[in-house]
Amino acid sequence: MSLLTDSPVHSSSSDDFAAFLDAELNSNSSASSPVEEDGDDEDESNDEEAEDDNELEGKSVKRCKVEMSANIHEHGSTSHTTLEHKIGKDKSLKIDICTHPGSFGDMCILCGQRLEEESGVTFGYIHKGLRLANDEIVRLRNTDMKNLLRHKKLYLVLDLDHTLLNSTLLAHLTPEEEEYLKSQTDSLQDGSRVNLFKLDFIHMMTKLRPFVHTFLKEASEMFDMYIYTMGDRPYALEMARLLDPNKEYFHAKVISRDDGTQRHQKGLDVVLGQESAVLILDDTENAWTKHKDNLILMERYHYFKSSCRQFGYNCKSLLELGKDENEPGGALASVLKALKQVHSMFFDELGGDLAGRDVRQVLKVVRKEVLKGCKIVFSRVFPTRYQAADHHLWKMAEQLGATCNTELDPSVTHVISTDVGTEKSRWAVKEKKFLVNPQWIEAVNFLWRKLPEENYPVKPTKEE
Repeated sequence: MSLLTDSPVHSSSSDDFAAFLDAELNSNSSASSPVEEDGDDEDESNDEEAEDDNELEGKSVKRCKVEMSANIHEHGSTSHTTLEHKIGKDKSLKIDICTHPGSFGDMCILCGQRLEEESGVTFGYIHKGLRLANDEIVRLRNTDMKNLLRHKKLYLVLDLDHTLLNSTLLAHLTPEEEEYLKSQTDSLQDGSRVNLFKLDFIHMMTKLRPFVHTFLKEASEMFDMYIYTMGDRPYALEMARLLDPNKEYFHAKVISRDDGTQRHQKGLDVVLGQESAVLILDDTENAWTKHKDNLILMERYHYFKSSCRQFGYNCKSLLELGKDENEPGGALASVLKALKQVHSMFFDELGGDLAGRDVRQVLKVVRKEVLKGCKIVFSRVFPTRYQAADHHLWKMAEQLGATCNTELDPSVTHVISTDVGTEKSRWAVKEKKFLVNPQWIEAVNFLWRKLPEENYPVKPTKEE
């Protein structure tokens, strides 16, 4: 059996691959191919050959030129290279050379040879100690991509903390909070699954984000999903169990900080999916410095007080306020709608070759529809002498499809300001234009829809 030809890579490729590797290791598939030659005729001609040894050797050197050609068999495999030696007119020698597509520790997963140098990328979350060569990673991605496209699916990488859930150490809860949480009987719409968990064995309390089960169910119909967290592996697996108790969505595709290739960074090099077909949901943009075009930035979910303190927010948590996110209008429900738009456009609205499409470009197109037709001027939002076009709010507005300007004119639709007393703010009121605070543009960015401007008024300063 050839690992490269037969490895079962499907929409749950890492699970099938892990099972296959176990079977492959237990088999004796790494057999060499000794070359045997028929010796019957040789016995009869030994004397004659001995007499003409010198003459034949001289003639064969002149007559026969040794040729070596290396041909990689085209079986969708990177595992073997065939070296063919042609000697004279009739004799040929074929030897299969293992190209070492992957390894466990320092042992090739195919031929069992000990390897002196490490190469490729480690995929410990698929199988402990597994490292795949770069060529094999490319092959697996291509194979899985073709299968996913046939099923009209893409890839979705999901962060855990502040994206799908919020966790806190039990030690960080006040006695009042702990008592209140014990009395909670929160459940989702179907009434059958709780969304609050006390995990004594890891000394934590975890609250699942509202709408998360519906989100995962509907997203799984469009995407092959991964978890990718900066938490350690035991925590990642426990959170996956809470989110996916029946193992319907993630299986072995749970990536933790222990599996990354770069400290304090996340990367798609450990995801067996082509970058052009991957979307990412995460609340931390800086974690994905190499993949920002794949990223959908999530509004952070702060259910516990410790979560607000962690990010230096001087505000009350949802628990302290005694409320939670609204399911149908919350972050996950809004992002799900955007994902459906992207998926529909990718498969149903674009022309040309399906394999040549790039979900990152589709994401940009869908995002630009959010504030299409809006013309925005900022007032007292950027520091003095700051280049306005470099500010993240200016860039955010443009990514959402708005046109930004530094000067007022009748075509301006919105003035974003922090002070009602500025000249531009007073102009907006006089001309009956929308006057909103900067939180409006941030909320629009998170929820992927134009929000009511009256909910984001510019408050007067204390002096006024």
